[in-house]
Amino acid sequence: MSHGFEIEIPKGPPQPDNPFVARLAKVLEWINKAIVRISMFAMLLTAFILTYSVVTRYLFKIPTDWQDEASVFMLIGVTFFSAAYVQSYRGHIGIEVLSSILPPAVNRFRLLLVDITSATFCLFFSWKSWTLFHEAWVDGQTTSSTFAPPLWIPYAMMATGMTLLSLQILVQILAAATNKRRPA
Repeated sequence: MSHGFEIEIPKGPPQPDNPFVARLAKVLEWINKAIVRISMFAMLLTAFILTYSVVTRYLFKIPTDWQDEASVFMLIGVTFFSAAYVQSYRGHIGIEVLSSILPPAVNRFRLLLVDITSATFCLFFSWKSWTLFHEAWVDGQTTSSTFAPPLWIPYAMMATGMTLLSLQILVQILAAATNKRRPA
């Protein structure tokens, strides 16, 4: 009996036909899986840090000034690093109703157009993140708190995550352009 909870877990993202693109996709898949494992640990660590902060402030009246920024930095890393993994499964928000009513050829064109637009945005975002990282590194920028961690840390995570996302989208564009067989 179905209760709407059965989900099929994909074995991996679809592999491109072109050998070069397939190798690049495999490398990205390996990097993405490693990053997702690290991100899972970072999420658990973030939950522990925030719980520790609440308990020490409430029970022991000990203020902590580092936990909020450490948690925010880890959440930034998790969010940006995991984006390429999610994209490899096309797991980002999309309008599925269009894919069900459009003819397959038009839908492939729609996906390609969305990928090109997304790649353009992500490449720009990546470039701007790398410039922010460089400015924070060169100028020695820190947050305004008493803990004052360097700002190059979240900027580096944003830039790296957006670069990986851009690469993932570019691999999908190359796969769409070079694949001989068409997905259903």
